[in-house]
Amino acid sequence: MYTSPRKMRETMPQTPIFSSMLGSSCSGQVQPDMGERCVDPVYQDGNLVSGSLEALIEHLVPTMDYYPDRTYIFTFLLSSRVFIHPHELLAKVGQICIKQKQQLETGTEAEKAKLKSFAAKIIQLLKEWTETFPYDFQDEKSMKELKEIAHRITQCDEENGTVKKIISQMTQNLLMALSARSQYQEIREKFRQPVTDKGTILKTKPQSTQKDILSVCCDPLILAQQLTYIELERVSNIYPEDLMQIVSHMDSLDNHKCRGDVTKTYNLEAYDNWFNCLSMLVATEICRVVKKKQRTRMVEFFIDVARECFNIGNFNSMMAIISGMNLSPVARLKKTWSKVKTAKFDVLEHHMDPSSNFCNYRTALQGAAQRSQTANSNREKIVIPVFNLFIKDIYFLHKIHTNRLPNGQINFKKFWEISRQIHDFLTWKQVECPFEKDKKIQSYLLTAPIYSEEALFIASFESEGPENHMEKDSWKTLRTTLLNRA
Repeated sequence: MYTSPRKMRETMPQTPIFSSMLGSSCSGQVQPDMGERCVDPVYQDGNLVSGSLEALIEHLVPTMDYYPDRTYIFTFLLSSRVFIHPHELLAKVGQICIKQKQQLETGTEAEKAKLKSFAAKIIQLLKEWTETFPYDFQDEKSMKELKEIAHRITQCDEENGTVKKIISQMTQNLLMALSARSQYQEIREKFRQPVTDKGTILKTKPQSTQKDILSVCCDPLILAQQLTYIELERVSNIYPEDLMQIVSHMDSLDNHKCRGDVTKTYNLEAYDNWFNCLSMLVATEICRVVKKKQRTRMVEFFIDVARECFNIGNFNSMMAIISGMNLSPVARLKKTWSKVKTAKFDVLEHHMDPSSNFCNYRTALQGAAQRSQTANSNREKIVIPVFNLFIKDIYFLHKIHTNRLPNGQINFKKFWEISRQIHDFLTWKQVECPFEKDKKIQSYLLTAPIYSEEALFIASFESEGPENHMEKDSWKTLRTTLLNRA
């Protein structure tokens, strides 16, 4: 695990820093009189930095005169799953709602108006919750709690039925979101292409006329655009709660127990699998070429594709391509590399240099993020970070900062920082792809046979024979293994 270069800021903003995603804040800074609601939370320079779970839940639930900052709503709902199941949190929110509702049920016209105002705020909270974290409501317990809260709130405005209509629409939208996500989970298994050994039987190297990536797309820019299309499509199906599983799942492993709500992070795995498949595809396309001149052209083509990905802001595909070219079966092709104009490749490797915690890459990522903030077109808004580095940053933040302080309070300062990084990712994933889909190119990228590591070495040795005793021993072992299989 590497060290994140980002230093934890001393204060965590309570103002709506996530307004681009969540909209403007209803209340801005914390209301001065909120200390009367619960004296537990601790503030630093006006920012909430710690508190008990009960106090943080109190701070989440609106009152007649208060609505929580939307940045807080997002951060708390995101982080709460580390400490409490969504259905249990919903139950606690429901209990607080009952108490407040009972206090307002005096029967006077003035109190009825207050009751309607309170109901509207609770509905707004539930609406934000169901829209931002729909998967919290995937199980029956959560849906049951949601329906019970909705039923109680509906009673606050039974005369004209407005509340009932809003809740009905909210529920319908939630079910549609859950259905859409379920359908994607079924489809995504098709994306998990197994690494295969097709066409690698000894002495049967593919003919030069066999279809390769250059026969499908010979323009590096177009291929980079199609890779970006695929990246954005996959990124769009990664949700904030998926990313928070990194924290909650690691906690369950650290405690040697499995929490019931920790589901397999299929979306994260599928995206990581795409990176690996692209790396192996690049290596396969290079190693399977028979003639050195054509192999050199293939290497230079992928260098140009990686450079176009960098220019677009698609750092994940760029890193995958570079990783594929740095795999041993490709890197050992010295005769091929001696013919390659490597100046452009050296620049790319400089950007992805792992020293100083990928300092060069992070500088480039920051530049792309700044460009995205001021961009007028979707083309300039594209930012696709190297996903495994992004995941490691979250993991690192989780490991170096405790969930709870020595006094037992939740270290909310930690979760402000984690939620800020996740928010950045969510902002980037919402960019609409400006490139038109090319089904032919994408079909090749997603379905072309990929060699296993063993098969890559076989193809590599057939292209350029072993040069030392270690390579000769490896080649002999591979030949023997393959012949025995035959």
